[in-house]
Amino acid sequence: MSEMFQSAIQRLIPHRYPFLLVDRVTEFVPGKHIAGTKTITANEPACLGFDEEAPMVPGTLLIEMVAQLGAILVLERPNMQDKIAVILQIPSAAMTKPVRVGDKLELRAEVLKLKESLGELIGRATVGGELVAEGQMRFAITDAKSILPR
Repeated sequence: MSEMFQSAIQRLIPHRYPFLLVDRVTEFVPGKHIAGTKTITANEPACLGFDEEAPMVPGTLLIEMVAQLGAILVLERPNMQDKIAVILQIPSAAMTKPVRVGDKLELRAEVLKLKESLGELIGRATVGGELVAEGQMRFAITDAKSILPR
């Protein structure tokens, strides 16, 4: 698979507007790595609480974007139907540059460890080839029914 758009993404992860933070998957190698994009628009709810003169994306949301991309990567496996990935720990995360309205983020996540119910990813976000955020996260995979409301 080379590209994945909103409808396919929404079949894999439960996030919906305004919390779905991945616009498109652009590259996908099962069990290895994934790349995608997110364009920051003027009506992003997360940007509205920051400086009105120069709104920016909070660093925590940049890490969440990478986490959502990573969830797509680990849940796009045959035995993962009706499963959900949940962040357990973020051992490291850093925002290196501000991300502003109009920026197109290139997101990437790579598997460090992956088992049936646990895993670890490293991810990064860049704008125009420049690093803006990176982080490492550990996650659990569990039944969606045990977490999501019915």
